[in-house]
Amino acid sequence: MTIHDRLGFALSGASADSAEDYETGLAALQRFAGDPIGAVERALAASPGFVMAHVLKGWLYGLATEPDATRIARRCYETAGALPMTAREAGHVAALGALSEGRWHRAGLLLEDLTIDLPRDALALQAGHQIDFFTGNARMLRDRVARALPVWDAAMPGYHAILSAHAFGLEETGDYARAEASGRRAVELEPRDGWGQHAVAHVMEMQSRQADGIAWMRANPDNWTAESFFQVHNWWHLALFHFDLGDIDEVLALYDGPINGGVSAVALNMVDASAILWRLHLRGIETGGRWTRLAELWAPFADAANYAFNDVHAMMAFAGAGRGDLAASLVAAQRAAIESGGDNAAFTRDVGHPASLAIRAFADGDYPTAIGLLKPIRAIAHRFGGSHAQRDVLDLTLVEAALRGGERALASALAVERHALRPQSPFSDLLLRRAQALPAAGP
Repeated sequence: MTIHDRLGFALSGASADSAEDYETGLAALQRFAGDPIGAVERALAASPGFVMAHVLKGWLYGLATEPDATRIARRCYETAGALPMTAREAGHVAALGALSEGRWHRAGLLLEDLTIDLPRDALALQAGHQIDFFTGNARMLRDRVARALPVWDAAMPGYHAILSAHAFGLEETGDYARAEASGRRAVELEPRDGWGQHAVAHVMEMQSRQADGIAWMRANPDNWTAESFFQVHNWWHLALFHFDLGDIDEVLALYDGPINGGVSAVALNMVDASAILWRLHLRGIETGGRWTRLAELWAPFADAANYAFNDVHAMMAFAGAGRGDLAASLVAAQRAAIESGGDNAAFTRDVGHPASLAIRAFADGDYPTAIGLLKPIRAIAHRFGGSHAQRDVLDLTLVEAALRGGERALASALAVERHALRPQSPFSDLLLRRAQALPAAGP
């Protein structure tokens, strides 16, 4: 007897019990809370030939942006590929194979084709949405999900995750009112939906609604922190609101506490830790030995250069800690990555490598070089992934390089530009005042 999932799709090789474990794992992924790996491992222990359990495990590891995890994803692809499967399952396997080979864009396109034909394929929608995030494809973050929305409704399992994904896509394309409404609705349907919580936080960050953002994150933190593998990033969003207000003690308390700065060795968490410390560094805040501890956690990634977005954040830690040896290793690994296959070669060539060199130059006090490297990549920074809020650190580094380098005209232009986008931001005001206080260039 063929087992089907809750949305009616056949599950090749599954039993009733293993299918239940698979559904538990998928629901955990959709909430970004729980133990999806544990659930999928139980499913595979009960049914080793369960194709979609191998696929789900592959997506969980393949989207972690870590070399060891990518190798596990590759094994999942190879195992699943040797099993009997449906056409829908074959589409997942092909996309997972592309991702495990570093072909991010190909994987996204294969999942796009799958969900055009099968818009109720929740896992394909979510995996594709995450790939859009990691490749900085704002339009597809929105439209991949928007296409599927008409066949979904609140009675269907996982509907909240479809809303939260759409909310984030709307936010990244500047449709803030609809994004906030969709994200709030997702959290209303599933209070533990960490992605929906995050989508609303993004809206408030982009609109410089610091008080609203703090209230939103502080209202029910247990909902988005309990057993959540996404909680560090959401704590990071709370820290951004406090940073904009100049609440530095609170930012450091969050870094040392729930952000797990200098403690968590998970790449996605270390990205958030670096991003916080670098912002504080740009603001001239002394952070003690925090850079040293964080650089030690990043050290195993110095030779990896498997995902350019991570490289830039690793460079922040190496530069902040004065680890020139690790910085040199990262630069060399990036140069090798540019010559290799896979989409990361372009991510690195176009944005990751010049941004890393700029971070290193800034830390060395070579502000002209940092400026020269950062100015050309501002408009294309999305090519190496992340969100607008995350990539903002490159703009902040550029304006600070102009300020410290005494480039009054450039610093003023950048500060005015930022103030126009974020007129309610106290930090925008601070940058504008500092730029205006620089001495004018001589005749």
